[in-house]
Amino acid sequence: MKRIHFRPVQSTIFFFFFIALSSSALAQEENRKPELKEKAEAVLKNAIQNLGGEKYLQVKTQIGRGKYSIIREKTIISFQTFIDIIVFPDKERTEFKGGGVRTVQTNTGQTGWVFDGDAGLIKVQDEKQIENFKRGMSVSLDNLLRGHWRGEAELSYVGKRPATLGKRNEVVKLKYKDGLIVEFEFASDDGLPVKAIHKRLNADNEEIKEEDRYAQFLDFNGIRTPFIIDRFINGVQSSRINYESVEFNKPVPDSIFAKPSAVKEMKKDLRL
Repeated sequence: MKRIHFRPVQSTIFFFFFIALSSSALAQEENRKPELKEKAEAVLKNAIQNLGGEKYLQVKTQIGRGKYSIIREKTIISFQTFIDIIVFPDKERTEFKGGGVRTVQTNTGQTGWVFDGDAGLIKVQDEKQIENFKRGMSVSLDNLLRGHWRGEAELSYVGKRPATLGKRNEVVKLKYKDGLIVEFEFASDDGLPVKAIHKRLNADNEEIKEEDRYAQFLDFNGIRTPFIIDRFINGVQSSRINYESVEFNKPVPDSIFAKPSAVKEMKKDLRL
């Protein structure tokens, strides 16, 4: 008598059962998207309110001055003074001074240039430098809260994440069309930003996690801003931005973003 095997039938049943479960899970996830987006928008709204509300949203320019420190093994190994001028959403000029040498990096949308004071050269930024600038803008706190990502990324609510001293942070996520994912954490108690986290590939094509942590929020005419931003790479602190002053909505001439025609133009200090 021929023996009948049932395994193929069972496999087929389990296969279709698994597909049904997967389809159901995907459907549930799709159905929850509006709810998760609404919760994420509520977190942003709360943060904006705590940073100054409409005054914060109406900021068009920001000029910050302070010190930038490089940190290795929890020790500052070097620091430079800086002035950082931003015209939102995509213009920025940052000048560093240290050891008598001046370095300038300037970006406007898809273009940029660099002044290397040590070598005495003005160079057009390459594709990689432009890409780094664009990523830096995409993962920034101001980009998130002022909504410059809208139309380019999808916002969702991740949930609550353990923080220090038994506290928990609210977490939202931006997923850009190019695949970049950024998570932002906000304190559950006062709604202030705590950190921004994203992953990227380094020069050796290895994935690393970069984290910006915000601290020491100060109020300037009704607008609150962090005066300390610590950068962590794979959990280890690599640098600190320590602002000494910040000005909002001060007029900024377009000319400071134009590439100089000669090095001698860079010998004059920037005056705003």
